[in-house]
Amino acid sequence: MTIKKHAGIYTLLVEQKLPVSIDEAWEFFSNPANLERITPAHMLFKITSGDPKPMYAGQVVTYRVCPFKGFTTNWVTEITQVREKQFFVDEQRFGPYSMWHHEHHFSETPTGVLITDQVSYKLPFGWLGQFAHDLFVRRQLQSIFNYRYHWLNKQFKT
Repeated sequence: MTIKKHAGIYTLLVEQKLPVSIDEAWEFFSNPANLERITPAHMLFKITSGDPKPMYAGQVVTYRVCPFKGFTTNWVTEITQVREKQFFVDEQRFGPYSMWHHEHHFSETPTGVLITDQVSYKLPFGWLGQFAHDLFVRRQLQSIFNYRYHWLNKQFKT
């Protein structure tokens, strides 16, 4: 996992190989309901937009999330692009970031699927946002993606 900064925008890059078919990977990751399963319980992540439907471009999904103790917020994302079994993109429309653009890519390998997440994000409040990133946002995102990595390895028996 890497996080780089460029022009005030951070980019997080995570790769994970899973011993599953592209069909199985796509079925799991393209179902918004599975977000709750791969998010740490202490974040109290809950989809609030009703029963999630299979993913499609233009789909809006709303959540409640507690990024840190004592602070719960609404988060609204839109699925802006979908190429079945290859990639999808979700972008924040309302939430804690000034910008959030999350690309999910899927590539078949001889032993399964390589999943690549690239998240470009920007925090509000200028230098205060940068300070918050250094203080806790970076660690929070790393913790979330580490939790997800281990949960998926256990779930799919790698």
